[in-house]
Amino acid sequence: MGDFFTNTYFGILLVIVGQVFLIIVPLLVALAFLMYADRKVWAAVQLRRGPNVVGPWGLLQSFADLLKYVFKEVVIPAGVDRPVYFLAPMISLVLALVAWAVIPFNDGWVLSDINVAILFVFAVSSLEVYGVIMGGWASNSKYAFLGSLRSAAQMISYEVSLGLIIVGIIIATGSMNLSAIVAAQDTGWGIFGWYWLPHFPMVILFFVSALAETNRPPFDLPEAESELVAGYQVEYSSTPFLLFMIGELVAVVLMCALLSLLFFGGWLSPIPGLPDGLHWMLLKMSFFFFLFAMVKAITPRYRYDQLMRIGWKVFLPLSLGWVVLVAFFAKFELFGGAYARWAIGG
Repeated sequence: MGDFFTNTYFGILLVIVGQVFLIIVPLLVALAFLMYADRKVWAAVQLRRGPNVVGPWGLLQSFADLLKYVFKEVVIPAGVDRPVYFLAPMISLVLALVAWAVIPFNDGWVLSDINVAILFVFAVSSLEVYGVIMGGWASNSKYAFLGSLRSAAQMISYEVSLGLIIVGIIIATGSMNLSAIVAAQDTGWGIFGWYWLPHFPMVILFFVSALAETNRPPFDLPEAESELVAGYQVEYSSTPFLLFMIGELVAVVLMCALLSLLFFGGWLSPIPGLPDGLHWMLLKMSFFFFLFAMVKAITPRYRYDQLMRIGWKVFLPLSLGWVVLVAFFAKFELFGGAYARWAIGG
């Protein structure tokens, strides 16, 4: 029986499909409860209850919303480009899910442990811009098209700073494999051996850039209701709108996973002696999602010109300068080799 799954094309295909479902199904179920948590945090900050009716403590509210979107009528505006109109939300969701193929949840727990995992994640996430542009263009609406152009410019701008920040991590590790990056942080010092300490300034820049990259408040300018009604998805309803929203939330959780892996040791225990494992990875991702929710609740929205100015005139020079500094520190193995884990066998 084992030979069937390892030596036949159909058996290998079944194994791959099973592994894909093992990642996607728990992820989509977790999204329902993360959305519930997002709404509860927002409600708590505003001193109100939030979802509390459907199911015990309102836990089934997200599933009720899912059913509502699935069974609502799909209203298609006149004059839309139908093939592109329906393809756009599918592209947004599929590309957001595809990036999880290289995300390790524990030592060896990864669908595809490739050596260029970071390059793969950025290649896939950069393609998500096409879903937004296609949705705005196909809607045959000036508001939707303007929202899509804003979103594309914003995503492309902050991808640059995200990429440069990660270049510093790659230089320090000598690898683009996410599992190798986590292994390089396993120094025996627990939380003080992780990359957040030597790369501390960039942790904040990465977090803020992740907010802008995923169109999260206070950088949700493409969806600013007062200016653009509801951005690039204003002409979408029912299931197509749901696909856009799920894709956006999947991208947010992906950024939480990248923060955990790149700077906070992934599945490594923060205290030496405690066993490593999946639970640490999930706890770190949950913590960063809580920070995403808190920023949404307490921070006022930026103007679009302020957002772009920060991206190009502040974050880009800082991240570029940091790459030069890290390269210098790594070359001469300064600070005890903290920036040259590849040289000390990390």
